[in-house]
Amino acid sequence: MHENFQSATSGHATVSGWPAAGRRRRVRHLCTIRTAEEQRSGGMQPVGPYRFTEALGVCQVGTAWWAVDGHDRLVTVAVLDGAAATDQPWREAFANAANAMALTPGGQRYVNADFAAAKPWVAYPSEEGMGASRLFQTLGMDLQPAESEADVLVPETGSVAGPPEPVSGVPTSGTPSPISGAPLPWAMHAAVPHQVSSPPQQVSPAPQQVSPGPLSVYQPVSGPPQDPFAGTARRITPSAPPQRRTGLWIGIVALILVVLTGAGGAFAWVRSSGTDSAPPPYSLDERAVAIASPALVYVEVQFTGYLRDKETETPLRATPVTFNRRCSGFVVGSAGHVLTNGLCVQPASDTARQNALYALGRTLIGEKKLASAQLDNYVATHLKGTVLTGLDAGKEPEVRVFGQFNVARGNITDGPAIPGEIVKTWAPEMGDVALVKLAQDHLPVAELNPSADVRQGTSLLMIGYGTSDRDPLTATFTVASKPVTVTGAGSQGPVPVYRVNDDVGIYSRGGLAVDTSGRVVGMLDNDQALPDKANRVIVPASTLTTLLNEAGVTAELGDTDKLYRRGLDAYFAGRYSDAKTQLQTVATHAPKNLVAQTYRQNAVDRQKIERKGSSFPSWAVVLFAALGGALIVTLVVLVFMARGRDRH
Repeated sequence: MHENFQSATSGHATVSGWPAAGRRRRVRHLCTIRTAEEQRSGGMQPVGPYRFTEALGVCQVGTAWWAVDGHDRLVTVAVLDGAAATDQPWREAFANAANAMALTPGGQRYVNADFAAAKPWVAYPSEEGMGASRLFQTLGMDLQPAESEADVLVPETGSVAGPPEPVSGVPTSGTPSPISGAPLPWAMHAAVPHQVSSPPQQVSPAPQQVSPGPLSVYQPVSGPPQDPFAGTARRITPSAPPQRRTGLWIGIVALILVVLTGAGGAFAWVRSSGTDSAPPPYSLDERAVAIASPALVYVEVQFTGYLRDKETETPLRATPVTFNRRCSGFVVGSAGHVLTNGLCVQPASDTARQNALYALGRTLIGEKKLASAQLDNYVATHLKGTVLTGLDAGKEPEVRVFGQFNVARGNITDGPAIPGEIVKTWAPEMGDVALVKLAQDHLPVAELNPSADVRQGTSLLMIGYGTSDRDPLTATFTVASKPVTVTGAGSQGPVPVYRVNDDVGIYSRGGLAVDTSGRVVGMLDNDQALPDKANRVIVPASTLTTLLNEAGVTAELGDTDKLYRRGLDAYFAGRYSDAKTQLQTVATHAPKNLVAQTYRQNAVDRQKIERKGSSFPSWAVVLFAALGGALIVTLVVLVFMARGRDRH
């Protein structure tokens, strides 16, 4: 009965180890944690892609927060609030100060901002210090403890003093150039070191002059003249053959080899400067999430029927009652088969009746026929005396199943929601799992690992859908992931399960538990032993495989899924050209896999950074061309000189 009424639990610990630069003598940098109840009663709602976790402080013109993005990366966010948010000079000063800090050498760069929002905000990476606090200091504002917001922050109806004048010499307008493309939920960015290279220098030995040997001189010999024909020796001595210029030709051959070697080396340098040799910085968790998360499905089930009096079968209301149940699931076959939680798609009868009574009670509240404070009592009063039926008393309620990928919205029954049907369900005592078939193929598939060695202390990743919005009917649901540790093995009824130390929210039920290679080791479910029934139980993949075998469904990767994994391997190995080609093919054949498109763009950006940092300088190309031309001319001259000497 309670799976739809869990309270979301926070999975983030208080940050206690601030950098040295963030510790100040004054208390303005001490953050005050707001409880979940305080945030519900009036705390800040998330801005952009960030979810606030703790309040840093407050000043006259705004607030500062600790926040996390969709992948639990920590940032600090400065929000222009109160009267300053509606004051145009303050809005301009806020944007100018953020841009000035980003453009100033050694300044603070922000990772995301929205200066056109009703309450402008700027997000700074936590590893670079307290950017949100520094921004307000630049505007002449010191942060005070968060609990003093009512006394410090000037409300919208109040009057705030004008912003300070900009400091001369520091730019106060303009937008800093982006470091990379659009922010990505899994993407990681690293600074590229500036590379300085010196031009190659050509060193040639000084030419040496070789002097010929001494010439022989004819010396006359005194004595009587001799008859030149008297002797028997040969009268004519043949002249010696001309000396072969072996050394010259050896030099020419050597010069040819030098030219060819130099040209080959220059070509190799030019070619190597464009190769993908520097892999991006990443963690095994990022890689595992990138592999598995495209297969995650937001599952929403819509029930429509009549609440009737159990004795008379008279409807409590003339019109049917509709209520929705929400959870996560994941694709195990490219034909559209999805594994999800059993009680999500087929709840127990008392749970379904309770959900329907709450839906009817909220309708009566909207019609001013029931007071809000009486809702729980209304449900408790009618719970035992009613039944939920279909349009006819003897039929079951109508059930419609829908699945969405990537970013999902509640209560959507048309595009991009994909209709589906329930194929098979197992009751909680058998594993509490279900198989759904979506009416679409070419969907990204998760790989099961039924033989996974999971034991106490094993590190896993939980991936499921979550939202910070209050009303699930209008909420936006996004993919959330978190590293967890197995605390032990046990059972839930007769079914063996694993227990972990954390969760990613109430809507993650039916989501993924994966190992560091991105393979599925189990499905997320409620832990019935916990007071809040948090999703900290993992149903093993071996149980999921048994259900698939009974349904006659084979869990296997398709060709596109295998290509996607090869594309990710190429990206994380630094082979960006291969990654671009392979991930583009995946994005074409599996359009629901937006992660493939994200990492393809990452490969494009990384390749541009690599080429910009290690490109072959243009002056070196000109130098090598000039040297090569001079060597060739010299070679031609030497060849003609050698031929001329041979003719003489």
